[in-house]
Amino acid sequence: MMAASKPVEPQSGSSLPRWQLALLIGTPIVLGVGAVYLWNRSKTKDSPGKRNGERTTPEGSASPVQGQDGAANRTSRELEDMSPLDRAQGAKNKGNKYFKAGKYEQAIQCYTEAIGLCPRDNQTDLSTFYQNRAAAYEQQMMWTEVVQDCTQAVEMNPRYIKALFRRAKALERLDNKKECLEDVTAVCILEAFQNQQSMLLADKVLKLLGKEKAKDKYKNRDPLMPSPQFIKSYFSSFTDDIISQPLQKGEKKDEDKDNEGEAAEVTESSGYLKAKQYMEEENYDKIISECTKEVDSGGRYTAEALLLRATFYLLIGNATGAQPDLDRVINMEDANIKLRANALIKRGSMYMQQQQPMMSTQDFNMAAEIDTRNADVYHHRGQLKILLDQVEEAVGDFDECILLRPDSALAQAQKCFALYRQAYTGNSQSQVQTAMDGFEDVIRRFPKCAEGYALYAQALTDQQQFGKADQMYNKCIDLEPDNATTYVHKGLLQLQWKQDLDLGLDLISKAIEIDNKCDFAYETMGTIEVQRGNLDKAIDMFNKAINLAKSEMEMAHLYSLCDAAYAQTEVARKYGLKPPTL
Repeated sequence: MMAASKPVEPQSGSSLPRWQLALLIGTPIVLGVGAVYLWNRSKTKDSPGKRNGERTTPEGSASPVQGQDGAANRTSRELEDMSPLDRAQGAKNKGNKYFKAGKYEQAIQCYTEAIGLCPRDNQTDLSTFYQNRAAAYEQQMMWTEVVQDCTQAVEMNPRYIKALFRRAKALERLDNKKECLEDVTAVCILEAFQNQQSMLLADKVLKLLGKEKAKDKYKNRDPLMPSPQFIKSYFSSFTDDIISQPLQKGEKKDEDKDNEGEAAEVTESSGYLKAKQYMEEENYDKIISECTKEVDSGGRYTAEALLLRATFYLLIGNATGAQPDLDRVINMEDANIKLRANALIKRGSMYMQQQQPMMSTQDFNMAAEIDTRNADVYHHRGQLKILLDQVEEAVGDFDECILLRPDSALAQAQKCFALYRQAYTGNSQSQVQTAMDGFEDVIRRFPKCAEGYALYAQALTDQQQFGKADQMYNKCIDLEPDNATTYVHKGLLQLQWKQDLDLGLDLISKAIEIDNKCDFAYETMGTIEVQRGNLDKAIDMFNKAINLAKSEMEMAHLYSLCDAAYAQTEVARKYGLKPPTL
């Protein structure tokens, strides 16, 4: 399924997950596939301890007092003359010494004394004492006490970053992900996304929440047939696929005649032939049931019917239904080798979606062994290698595909993209230029290949050649006016190039008009609405994308975006934080 919906995502521009980028209100937007947003870090440097280090140490003195270190040696008369706040500060400083010596029980006693001595109207000092005691409790892994003390500190000082982050970490330990996410989101915004540690915690919690929600939702979802445009795009990524070729009665390729000499006489009672007819009519909803009839009756086309049924199970996101069918075809040693290789490609792609790269690689390698001259194997394995960041091997596979099928424009374009990405990440300007020249060659030789223009446009956007990228997207639209994804990319380009929000949103709305099942359009619009500060609308868009997700992994990612937006609405309400919007 790799080839169908979105081209391979370049890793340049930003290494941040999209939830972080969605939270970065007011940054210049947007780059490349999948709404990869640019992140311009602030140039100001914090001290290393603040940026990356653990916040384990207690606070220093909030109100320095002369000579307070010697508080323990003072006479009772001197102690009587000191104000309650001075005495509280003395107890706190004593606690800090114990803390640094690793004597946390004694430190807790001192901080408790400081809390008891401190006047209630000295809220800032009091919040520091609570936070310091929380730090000592943290060292003893007393997570409930950490949460209680940090809550006291935050009530007195609502934007107290140290206390918020310490509470977030304790809430994570207590498996309270929702409240942890709210605290860490507040920290990220208050620190202007400058601390790696808080962002890593947010990322971790969002991923866990996303996985939990997706696991339940994906299992119980109603299968949904993608749009006809998506299905046609999917099948167009295969050139050596028997089940996607039109089946014409009385016309059989030479190599098929020996095995299927009687095909012309097969009556219309064949479920597989009916399924093929529905394919041509784009009546996709009836295909699975017709294939089932063929399989149940043990008809002549059982292997083909199993593969076609498995393919449509994959298209509607039912991997559980697809796997047994694919397994059966792969294990049919007397079946047409092309069918078995195609089943291996599809099972390998399915494993990749399930984040099982080793099993995926095994299937692709087996497909290459049993059908060495099948261009599709190398084409799809090349895409897998790009996803695994094995770019050199990807280029080798695309070369093999091109050798077997020199007219494969798609493989030529994707090879250029792989070379471009390798050059870009390797920071080699001369190789970048070679790759860009390669794109020019591909679009000159294959002027009807929309994918060539689309991938070239992404590389041009990376190189900030926005005007030319726009021209490439226009070529795509001329060739494939019903391809919603292209409109989304063109919309993203307007946002990055001209900062033209209205035009960008118009183009993405147009994508939804063309294909109301385009999850990429809803996801992108949701991310933009977060940046505009329209968080309720963003959540609505993410939920629409969630209902259209084609895999559990994709759904988990979308839930992460949705939860990030939701956490931000809660933080904004709770702390009165309103980051600048576009």
